[in-house]
Parts: sequence; C-alpha cells; structure tokens
Amino acid sequence: MAWVLVATLAIAGFVALVAVFKAPRGSWEAIAAALIFGLAGFAYQGRPEQPGAPKDTVQAAARSGEAWVAARHQLSQGEPISRSRLLVTADALTRNGSFGDAASLALGATEEDPNNADAWLAVAINLLAHADGNLTPAALYAFRRTEQVDPKSPGLAFFLGLALAQNGEPDKGRAMWADLLARSPPDAPWRKEVEVRLAALDEFIAAREKAGQ
Repeated sequence: MAWVLVATLAIAGFVALVAVFKAPRGSWEAIAAALIFGLAGFAYQGRPEQPGAPKDTVQAAARSGEAWVAARHQLSQGEPISRSRLLVTADALTRNGSFGDAASLALGATEEDPNNADAWLAVAINLLAHADGNLTPAALYAFRRTEQVDPKSPGLAFFLGLALAQNGEPDKGRAMWADLLARSPPDAPWRKEVEVRLAALDEFIAAREKAGQ
C-alpha cells in the first residue's frame, strides 16, 4: 500500500508541475528524473513500517541546508534576498533539510523567470543535497541551465566544481575552482573559502598521483 501511495504522489506531483505551474516542456525531463530518483531512493532506503528518522538526522540535514543557502547567497551576484516568493520559500525548506520539496519550488521559480540563474542554481543544489552529494542527471541538467543563463556565475563554478570533485572527477573540479579564483576580485567574499578548498583538493590529487606511481 505504501508503494501505491508513493507512486501516486509522484505522478500527482509531475502533473501538478506541468499542468498547474506550467513547467516548460524543456524541464519535463529534469522533473521526471527528480521524481524517478526520489522513487529509487525510497526503494533503497524506504522502510514505511518503521518509525520516523531520528531527530539527530533531521537536525543534521537542517544544518547542512543552512550552509547550502548561506553559501549560495554569498556567491550570488544579485540581491541577497530573491524577489521570487517561490525561491524564498524554497530556501526556507532547504534550511529545514527538505531538499526535494525545495527543488520543486525552486523549479517553479525558474518557470516564473527562465533567466533566473540563482533559481536554476538552487534547483541544482537541492537536487544534489537530496541525493546525498551524488551528481544525478537531474542535478547536472539544472547546473547546465544555470550555465546557459549565466556562464560566469561564481555559484555555478563553486558548486559544480564541488560536485565534480566529490563524484570522482577532482581534476575537473579543480579546473573550475582555479578559474573562479583567477577571475574573482581580491575582496570577493567567497575567495578565502575557495582557496582553502582548492588547497585541500590539490593535496588529494597529489596524494592520488603519488599512490599511482
């Protein structure tokens, strides 16, 4: 019965985004991928007969969500507070660790304004967090849409570089961070964070190369 309910909710969510929120046809693939990934996660981890997750797990996800939102705002070249109510609500959900729901609302913000790079980046980040850091096809799609709207977005370079480094492509991640540093002003608020992460990544790459000799 639980499977029927979950599948029904997934289908209803897709229909709502397409019919009610008028999601553009080009985003249907990403929406479907996100829903399919959610079902796959339920298949792997779902235990409907057991009690809810421990409180510590929920609090850890919320703390992680706060960091995601704070970092994205710091890297944003626009206003620190979005003019989109959907994106503001999505950020609140992200802070609470509700990454899947936040991704859906952020996707609605991209329908309001397809050229909102911050909204596309929020979709990508939330899908990434929802997948425990795994760079899923849906998250990669949202990153690519961010790139189409704003190729020089500091947030895109930082978060996609992070995702690549965490998903077995540290050299590509390093290239994105190095490029971000090269074109960032000396007083950029994100500069120190990127420098620290880049140094740590360089150490990892060097150790990997040494081990392979």
